[in-house]
Amino acid sequence: MVRDDLYITVPSFFRCPISLDVMKSPVSLSTGVTYDRSSIQRWLDNGNNTCPATMQVLQTKEFVPNRTLQRLIQIWSDSLHHPLHSPHSPTSTHSLSLPSKNQILLAISDLQTRAQNRIDSLAKIARFAQDSEENRDFLVRTECFVPLLVGFLDNVNGSVEFLEQVVTALDLVIGKMEDREGLKNLILKRQGEGEKQSLDSLFIALQQGSHAAQIASVRVLTSVAVDVESKLLIAEKEGLVSELLKLITPEKDPDLIDNCLSCLVAISSPRRSKMKLVRLGAVKVFSKLLLASNMSVSVTEKVLKLVETVSSTKEGRSEICEDSACVAAIVNKVLKVSSVATEHAVTTLWSVCYLFRDQTAQEAVTNANGLTKILLLMQSNCSPQVRQMSVDLLKIFRVNSKSCLSSYDTKTTHIMPF
Repeated sequence: MVRDDLYITVPSFFRCPISLDVMKSPVSLSTGVTYDRSSIQRWLDNGNNTCPATMQVLQTKEFVPNRTLQRLIQIWSDSLHHPLHSPHSPTSTHSLSLPSKNQILLAISDLQTRAQNRIDSLAKIARFAQDSEENRDFLVRTECFVPLLVGFLDNVNGSVEFLEQVVTALDLVIGKMEDREGLKNLILKRQGEGEKQSLDSLFIALQQGSHAAQIASVRVLTSVAVDVESKLLIAEKEGLVSELLKLITPEKDPDLIDNCLSCLVAISSPRRSKMKLVRLGAVKVFSKLLLASNMSVSVTEKVLKLVETVSSTKEGRSEICEDSACVAAIVNKVLKVSSVATEHAVTTLWSVCYLFRDQTAQEAVTNANGLTKILLLMQSNCSPQVRQMSVDLLKIFRVNSKSCLSSYDTKTTHIMPF
């Protein structure tokens, strides 16, 4: 039976931006935009020196064949006349065998043209991506794939199951993407008058998704937190930081805690982010993690990094100083976990005891045998920065000790008989 072309849905990325026809020989300019060879050649022959889609001035008028897209168009075209699978076949979408690259390319085209098969197509792509680094590289090189996934994030259709699949697929390939700035713009920035919904979708996956989807959404957020703008966009998303803090309590899954902490570390450097963490009671949450006995080295290092981060603000130092158990827990991690953990711990202690000169914190350090730890640290093979902070701390405690002795001597003098 001959199919009527009027009823065929053509994936938009198969069409040339100039002619709007399905490309026969796709080629890419230096801007990364792909056109049909005949259309872009005609544009350049007419004396134009810009990219038609972006209007960027071209550094070179040379273009390169987009073999992956050409192959994808060919497979899609062939499937119209000789389908590789039947949508009603129980073995076509539920088969656990690893799909071929041709099947994956067809699955990608199905994502845009066959809404009823999207979850199955994404599951197939996820299996393919999980199999090897080479497969993930292949998906990233398929230039339409990541924008297509982000497009789904940006247009939530109400299905949490579908959203989980999208976030999982995106997480699998995002680590292979070198252009993090472009990825950030794709996921977080508004285009024209419309408002990006991608961050909302990632938040939904974090709140309502499965355990795996929660981890995937956090990893995606961490990947796009590449500059101050993106860190603030994420940190100031209503409810997101609160949700991350809920997910790092000691009883939660260790992998989830570790990934949520990585995200908090990534977004916490701007001052507004630090202040928000303090306002939301993050210090108490961090303290509970430091006091827990079963935390991994990675988790402990990240918690101490976050405590150090908030200690750079007056409000953060006040919160730390008011929690003597937190200060004692920080002292306890010195020389006990790793050199990284020790550096974060000493930096925090230096901040509250030496820089802020908080007497309550100094007493907590003394009660936790902190002076002995500092002396041992100075004899260890620590970094010059840590050694200098140790010297500063030692000065503080020696001054306090002399002050105490002086006070004691004065009192003794008053009660001694003449």
